[in-house]
Amino acid sequence: MTTIAITGASGRVGRETIEAFEDTDVELSLFSHSESEDLETTPIDVANREAFVGALEDEDVLIHLAANPDPRAEWDALSGPNIEGVYNAFEAAVQNDVQRVVFASSNHAVNMQNTVSSVRPESTVGSPRTVRPAEAMDPDTYYGVTKVFGEAMGHYYANRHGLDVINLRIGWLLSTDELEDELADRDASGERYARAMWLSPGDCQRLMDAAATTTLESSPLTAHGISNNAERFLSLTETMLELNYRPQDDSADVLED
Repeated sequence: MTTIAITGASGRVGRETIEAFEDTDVELSLFSHSESEDLETTPIDVANREAFVGALEDEDVLIHLAANPDPRAEWDALSGPNIEGVYNAFEAAVQNDVQRVVFASSNHAVNMQNTVSSVRPESTVGSPRTVRPAEAMDPDTYYGVTKVFGEAMGHYYANRHGLDVINLRIGWLLSTDELEDELADRDASGERYARAMWLSPGDCQRLMDAAATTTLESSPLTAHGISNNAERFLSLTETMLELNYRPQDDSADVLED
């Protein structure tokens, strides 16, 4: 039986990840920053290295979602969970002989040239360039910088310690109703971003299952995690080929109110 530890399990992506392994023989260990009323998790401070190492005993895979997720956050609010926490995640994985780490990166690691400004990181210029996983990093915020750091740590631990590492640049997880609301409330550049970056709940489940279970041809792997959006500019070719990810939803099918 495969055992998978999920940090940030009570967050939005975490909850869809849990759903991805319903009715499977995978055993999940759920960790979150604090206790949740509707989800049984083990509290953990990812910036506490000793606690993190102890938490991963007997785990095969770590899906590391825990972070400060605010793209507008200042550095001091990010450095603990998004820098120290990431180092601790990879170090805890190595010390416990975890086989694979799926690191939750972000489109903000590569979005500077395609965003209107760093003040509006969730907006997109009219004709954005296509971004492929192998291209140079281009963070648009301090949050994006922390994701660049996390991807670099993934490369180091894959090459130095032989870990299977997937740096997964996750898009914007929204239900169809939430996407409709965003499209109705945003200007053209904001709507362009939402349509490009949408990750539906169903596709999120398919993505996380693929990232945790697909046999890798090489490691580390950087992959984009969005739905099959007609207006996307993050390339999905590599994710589909190397992770056998098959997204089924498209933001173009979601109408604005």
